[in-house]
Amino acid sequence: MAQVPSAAIAITYDALESALQWSSSGAPYENKALLCRKTAEIFLKSRNGDFGEERPEDIDDGARYVAMPHKNDLDLGRSLVMSFVEAELPQYVESVQSFFRQRDAYGKLKAFLERERHLERWYEYEANATRAALITWASENGFVVLRSASDAQPFAQAE
Repeated sequence: MAQVPSAAIAITYDALESALQWSSSGAPYENKALLCRKTAEIFLKSRNGDFGEERPEDIDDGARYVAMPHKNDLDLGRSLVMSFVEAELPQYVESVQSFFRQRDAYGKLKAFLERERHLERWYEYEANATRAALITWASENGFVVLRSASDAQPFAQAE
């Protein structure tokens, strides 16, 4: 059984994924999820208000806290969609590219994939890419990602 390295701070995958969802829920830099480098505690910030959450006074200290990137910074946005389509559905590359020249590109993409019966395949591809990107990002920032709070088994880097 792999052990958590003593220098790394443990964080669950669910917590990390929730932080990513928060930081990606608006335009880039609209919402921030800040992770404490010592405790892995997550603090949320937004340009739209503070939601009454108490935050440490030193929350802007980059040595103590690291901001979760937006999904686009991890190549989990349009570039991931295009990687999926090129690898799995190359006959639809032009159609999918056209969605991103219009408003509601992701809505059109999901409706298209559902019509073509590939939506579940996309969700699996997206989940695997997200997991890999988050584990890599966490490792680069001094965290080790645990499967769950009750399962102290960390994800392997290449999983």
